[in-house]
Amino acid sequence: MLPPVILASQSPRRRELLAKAGVSFSIVVRDTEELKDAAMPPQELCLHNARAKAEAVFREYPDATVIGADTLVFLDGRPLGKPRDEEEARSMLRMLSGRMHHVCTAVSILSPLGMKDIAVLTEVTFRTLEEKDIRRYMELVDVMDKAGSYAFQEHGEMIISSVRGDTDNVIGLPVRDVMECLRGWGY
Repeated sequence: MLPPVILASQSPRRRELLAKAGVSFSIVVRDTEELKDAAMPPQELCLHNARAKAEAVFREYPDATVIGADTLVFLDGRPLGKPRDEEEARSMLRMLSGRMHHVCTAVSILSPLGMKDIAVLTEVTFRTLEEKDIRRYMELVDVMDKAGSYAFQEHGEMIISSVRGDTDNVIGLPVRDVMECLRGWGY
């Protein structure tokens, strides 16, 4: 019998992506301290945070397969996490306007069956945004719980001109890579 799968994330986006992939799972989240060290390479920083989230739950559920994930937006190598307030959200959207940036999602999977770390970078280019565009986007989308103050899947066409790479990764979980790992373990 395969270990039960636990998603160590409160993200509704990750929950939807994993469910859509056909995985049966429960959700358990524990508070962890997230690093925001701009000196660390994007994949390393996100992997550190994803691993911390997975380990916090795996310590309590060592007979489960625990999936921890972390997504950050990187502009010129600098991490942009979730905004503290609406002004910071507006500021992030202004910084991203008309520019290319990277979205990194790292996943750490801990299980009695093995361990797997995944880090995926996707290139995203924003349209040039005017203040009215930013205001309108923020009226339509709750940007406060999103890295970089935006969501690809929520009116992304208003702000994004192109994506090079895995769009599921931009949403918050590189599903193809996660499923490859789980299938390799017999799920």
